[in-house]
Parts: sequence; C-alpha cells; structure tokens
Amino acid sequence: MACAAVMIPGLLRGSAGTICTQASLLRLTARSLRHLTLTSVMKSKRKTDHMERTADVVRREVVSTAKVCGAADESPSVKRLRLLVAEKDFSFKAGQWVDFFIPGVSVVGGFSICSSPRLLEQERIIELAVKYTNHPPALWIHNQCALDSEVALRVGGEFFFDPQPTDASRNLVLIAGGVGINPLLSILRHAADLLRERANKGSGYEIGTIKLFYSARNTSELLFKKNILDLVNEFPEKIACSLHVTKQTTQISTELQPYITEGRIMEKEIRDHISKETLFYICGPPPMTDCFSRQLENSHVPKEHICFEKWW
Repeated sequence: MACAAVMIPGLLRGSAGTICTQASLLRLTARSLRHLTLTSVMKSKRKTDHMERTADVVRREVVSTAKVCGAADESPSVKRLRLLVAEKDFSFKAGQWVDFFIPGVSVVGGFSICSSPRLLEQERIIELAVKYTNHPPALWIHNQCALDSEVALRVGGEFFFDPQPTDASRNLVLIAGGVGINPLLSILRHAADLLRERANKGSGYEIGTIKLFYSARNTSELLFKKNILDLVNEFPEKIACSLHVTKQTTQISTELQPYITEGRIMEKEIRDHISKETLFYICGPPPMTDCFSRQLENSHVPKEHICFEKWW
C-alpha cells in the first residue's frame, strides 16, 4: 500500500481516461465505487489505510473490471496474481499501483503493479504480488481468490518512469526492500522493453545503465529472482543487480552466489553510482526509504533525481 512519491519532471507524467462502463459486470458502478471508497476511509481508524493515505494522490478516471487468470506462490508469504483487464482504455505507467476493489469486501486494497506496460498493451494482462497480512484485501487474495474471480481496478500513483523518445538518456538506480520490489520490477521490465525496442528498431528512448539493489530477509523472500537474473543475462552491458540478504540461515544456491551479499545495502554502494545522469528510485519500508533519500540528498543528488515510495 503506497504512500508518497517525489516527481521527476519530464519522466513522470500523469494522464486521464474515461469511466469504464463495464464496471457494471461486478455491480461496481462509478457511484458504488465512490461509496465504497468513502466507506473505506470513514471506517478506517488506521493511518495506514490505503484510501486515506493516498486521498490526495492522482488517479486515472478509468475503472475496469478484471478477471483472475493465474495465481502462484512467489514466496512462502507472497502470492502472484495475473489479471485479465476488460477495459481497453485502462493503462498505467511503470511503477504505478492500483486501487483494488473486491465485491463484498468494504476495504479497498492498494497494490503496486509488477508487470510492464507492454504486457498490458499486448495481452491485456497485469501482474500483482501481494504479501500475506491481516488486511482484508490481502486476506481475500490469499484465502478466497480463485481463477475467474472478478475485481475492479483503478490506476493511481505519482511514482513512475515514463520517458519519451526525445528525453535525455538517463541511468537508473533502483533500491528495493522486501515487497517494495514490485513497482521497481515494473520499471526494470519497462527498461528492458525500451532496450529491445531500441535494438530492434534503432529508434525510441535511449536508456543508460540500470542497477538494481534489492534486500530481503533471505533468498526465499527475494521475489522474482529468476526474472531479474534473466534480464541481467539478456542485457549484461546494461542491467546489473546486487541482491542482499540480512538473515540467511541456509546455504545459498550456486546460481545465486555471484549476485548475493549477506548484509544490508550499504551507503557506499549507492554513492558509487551517483552522477548527474542518474535517477534514483527507492521503494521499501519507511525507515529504509527515509534513510537512502537522506543519504542521497546529503551527497548533493538533486531532489528531482530522487523518487521514492513508502510501503507499510
């Protein structure tokens, strides 16, 4: 569930759409969605309620129904969902999240999209990865959600990477903690799509290098390991990763060993990547995002080059 983001002019752009008429498939009309949103905010006494914390965050107007077309355990505590989106005008920028409306559940979820915008364009599918908690939307996903279950979605968020073909080339440093990998994986996948487009067509946005720093308790909680390493191997001169584990108790596999560091992500590792062409995207628990944002500012990185999102 997302909180705040710092915007990068020229690369972070919002957009608007139209209300989805197919929301009636779930009996979630625009009117009932507004009621559900307001009810969620009024009933919640927690400051961590998604709708309350993101009340002032930009959202697209399009609301679409979506059907669960795939589900799998990404880790012992995280379930990955594939959703087939009905509304053709539904779109998102790499890094954004969705309001997640569940029929019969009064609380609205907020989950970052971990797939690339191109997957939606080509197959009308988005992917989410949701950690098990006692929050009603997460409980529903882990305990009740099944193939062909229907929900409604609305895109929001000011944390995204959306370069245009004529924008200046930038390097990216992505810093993730735990399930904070979700929006950063979307950005990483989008960067890979831009690299493929540039290689195939000789045109489009020219991205620089991408370095991912990703920390979790242990290797079983490092989500999307195979996907990340596949991209590193596909673009060895452009994409690199440093995977950190803080409480590893078992032997690390031979495949992962070259990429694993035991211990937290250190300030020096990040500082070594500072340049005027580099943008920093940070997503993780609030203490982590606060720490790295402060360190970067103290290292004289312009605030407009630091984009962060806190997950609770």
